[in-house]
Amino acid sequence: MPILRSAVLFVVAAMFEIGGAWLVWQGVREQRGWLWAAGGVLALGAYGFVATFQPDAHFGRILAAYGGIFVAGSLLWGALADGYRPDRWDVTGALICLAGMAVIMWAPRNGG
Repeated sequence: MPILRSAVLFVVAAMFEIGGAWLVWQGVREQRGWLWAAGGVLALGAYGFVATFQPDAHFGRILAAYGGIFVAGSLLWGALADGYRPDRWDVTGALICLAGMAVIMWAPRNGG
């Protein structure tokens, strides 16, 4: 159950993190307005808040693992929201990042 809880938290946090970055991008770069950017900043803050609920208490480990989620999730978000079409190397890299995240977070450890 701890792995399932951790995985759900990763998905929720990734939606806030990637969605927040996307909203800032849309607000500033695509000139949709500062309200979009402000919404993005709030979503990025929510990402940080959700990340604190991970069962593991090591900040460095959590942040490193979220890096893998960010890579894979960003490609998926781009494909769904912006019509980006990842190539086989994008997909391969994302799978490697997800494997790295799983090792960082869920590999058996002795004493902590």
